[in-house]
Amino acid sequence: MAAKQARLVAVANEKGGVGKTAMVINLGAALSAMGKRILIVDMDPQHNAGSGLGIEADDETITVYDLMTAPDQYNAADAVFSTKWKNLELIASHIDLAGAEVELVEAEGRENRLNMALKGLAKNYDVILMDTPPSLSLLTINVFAFCREVLVPCQTHPYAFRALTDLFDTIESVQEEINPELRISGLVPTFFDQRTRVSNMILDRLRSDERYSQMLYDTAIRANTTIAASTEAAKPVVFYRKTSNGARDFQALAAEFLKRAP
Repeated sequence: MAAKQARLVAVANEKGGVGKTAMVINLGAALSAMGKRILIVDMDPQHNAGSGLGIEADDETITVYDLMTAPDQYNAADAVFSTKWKNLELIASHIDLAGAEVELVEAEGRENRLNMALKGLAKNYDVILMDTPPSLSLLTINVFAFCREVLVPCQTHPYAFRALTDLFDTIESVQEEINPELRISGLVPTFFDQRTRVSNMILDRLRSDERYSQMLYDTAIRANTTIAASTEAAKPVVFYRKTSNGARDFQALAAEFLKRAP
């Protein structure tokens, strides 16, 4: 019998400020609390996912930058950090990752460096979640080449709604040219505030749009200050304050994520 492989999930949006990193951290934490083995890979040079889990890389740390620029020199398993929470692990990013695109521009198979670096890890986890930069870049393309699913957080704001078209077009191009197995597995409303007309209007548009409605999650992540406070405390909200709306939303998101497994 073939070994079970992890779900390989990119959490991506080319627009910043939509709650992408918070989703990676808190969805990963909620899934780990449900007994799933989770690896978070921080592909953003700003390394906020690591910071949000209380992990800061130093000069001795093997990071994503090392794995991508010298995949033959480093073992990905040696780059895995255990966090404070059972079943939740991390491969850290580093500010040097911002320069990787320049370093790899002439490299053969540059779109598949992450694939080369992480091969063999999938059998160790139930889900690998990847935080991506808020832009289309070689780093993002590497993530899309490695992953099989894209989970898209969409802030319930007109600018974020309009930005979806470009993101979906980019993913279609990657499907055609690099990774035909890639698919958008879900669209999650974020920063939802049912008291505001704008939030309700954008959610209604997502529900009624033919391109988005079938992949729209029932769970919306509500605007919640506790999520920001948990980030500052370097503790996922599901462990920081279990009874908060933020914790409840991510617990519901995790349950729906598992229900929607391919």
